[in-house]
Amino acid sequence: MAPPNRSARAAVLASSVQRSQPTPYPSKQRSAFVRRLVLSVLVLAALAMLTISFRSPTAGALHDAQSYGATALRPFQIAATRVARPFKDAYDYVDGLASAKSRASRYQRENAQLRAQLVAAEAAAAKTPSLEKLYRYEQGSTFPAGFRPVNASVISFPDGPFSEEIAIDVGRNAGVTVNTPVVSGDGLVGRVTNVFSRTSLVTLLTDPQSYVAARDVKTGVRGLLHRGAGNTLILDQVAKQLPVAKGDPLVTDGTHNARYPDLYPYGIPIGSVASVGVLDTASFLQVQVAPYAELSSLDSVAALVATKRR
Repeated sequence: MAPPNRSARAAVLASSVQRSQPTPYPSKQRSAFVRRLVLSVLVLAALAMLTISFRSPTAGALHDAQSYGATALRPFQIAATRVARPFKDAYDYVDGLASAKSRASRYQRENAQLRAQLVAAEAAAAKTPSLEKLYRYEQGSTFPAGFRPVNASVISFPDGPFSEEIAIDVGRNAGVTVNTPVVSGDGLVGRVTNVFSRTSLVTLLTDPQSYVAARDVKTGVRGLLHRGAGNTLILDQVAKQLPVAKGDPLVTDGTHNARYPDLYPYGIPIGSVASVGVLDTASFLQVQVAPYAELSSLDSVAALVATKRR
């Protein structure tokens, strides 16, 4: 026979152990229902509070409760403001700096544009006096007949101390040819010696190879204008006995024989007599001439194009 204690252990082990069932978790549907219920209650409570606040008098229990609540929360609001102030100030500083840089860049661009416009306006204004003189000459009674003016700007000046040549921005396309006279609003400048389609080269009066037949308007004395010593202009081949005085105006002498037309028409102003000298060893008067045209600072000129074959 088996001992009694062994039978008892076997009986216990053989018996089925009843274990407690785990507590089931709420289902997803129940959780969703609870959340909707809580949200609905909060919305209804908010609507009720708003309705009571609007409909209640300005002084009452609700307003007192709101006032007490605001007073209680005031220290937290002040603390939050003080904590946030350095960050807000830093943000405002960075934002202001970026805005300032943007404005500075915009102002610099605007200033550059204004400077360019100002320079262009000043450049145009600087040419106005010469253009006005040229216009008055072209409309005046002394403008030579049989010619038309082709206005031009000087685009290149003498490039050295021995150069007496300028470039203008009109050429063959405008009717300009070699030997076309060129004038400013003050007087004779020179003649075209090289011409291209849109530009021309003009040899000035002061060039050693320039010769112009000239006349003293007051006395009728004639002479040959050309470059003298020291880069000056002289009226040569004037006999000693002829009357020429300081200040007498000189003009181009023009053509006297149709078979041998002069390069320059009659009456173009050249300059005035600067001085008159007499040398015992010289055959002619020493007549120095001051040109009317400012040959070293020309802006606007006109090429005189013949309207008929000469």
